Amino acid sequence: MDFRNYENCNDSVKELYKNQRINQTLTYVQRSLRKYCKFTRKNKFWDLFEKMSLKDLSDPDLDCENYYHLYQTAEAIRKDGHPEWMQLVGLIHDFGKILYLKGCKKDGTTEDTQWGIVGDTFIVGCCVPNTIVFPEFNKYVKGNFDRLGIYKKGFGLNNVYCSFGHDEYLYRLLKFNKVELPEEAYYMIRFHSLYLWHDKNEYEFLEDETDKKMKPFVKLFNKYDLYTKDNDNKNINQLKNYYQKLVKKFIPEYIYW
Repeated sequence: MDFRNYENCNDSVKELYKNQRINQTLTYVQRSLRKYCKFTRKNKFWDLFEKMSLKDLSDPDLDCENYYHLYQTAEAIRKDGHPEWMQLVGLIHDFGKILYLKGCKKDGTTEDTQWGIVGDTFIVGCCVPNTIVFPEFNKYVKGNFDRLGIYKKGFGLNNVYCSFGHDEYLYRLLKFNKVELPEEAYYMIRFHSLYLWHDKNEYEFLEDETDKKMKPFVKLFNKYDLYTKDNDNKNINQLKNYYQKLVKKFIPEYIYW
């Protein structure tokens, strides 16, 4: 299968990326962080996980509910003998897409909009590289930023603003709920959609020493996120018992979201 082939994708994919480039401004990102990352709702983790029925409108490869892709990713990581914390990352890496449950159409955070939830991310407040998917939409980016923009060399990715979506939301949700995971796990969660960085080697001028150290781990995770996509969902029910025990080791029964 030819993954991430955007040449013959649906018009809905293109429209999402166009809207993302138009609307994902620095102001929008800062406002979304304030609005969505308060985490005042409380539910059982598994009750929320079972609601991961969202079909990712930005994905040209897959046409099934996100719920199944999470199990597929986790299982591939487990079969290759990686530690439990990384298996957990595989299972929950897209869990931030529960954003759609409290979404707003104007913000692009509903099931039928999604430009504020999914799609390759980019750093706002500096120039968007033309190595991004659909670079023709860069003309819609607001703000006349140069390469560094509002940042300084070596600023560190943990200190910049990425376009808002499920990665950043989940990163902050897990931190808020005091989920103990290694730094490698948090980088995988927070930056797995930042293809410009881990795949296209953009933004190296912003990297600090921690970013350089963590980048290979994000690239490793990306292999499982990307190459385990499959519409065959027949084994999911058989896996639930194992992953319920795994989640219990790391995540509270009730989480704030």
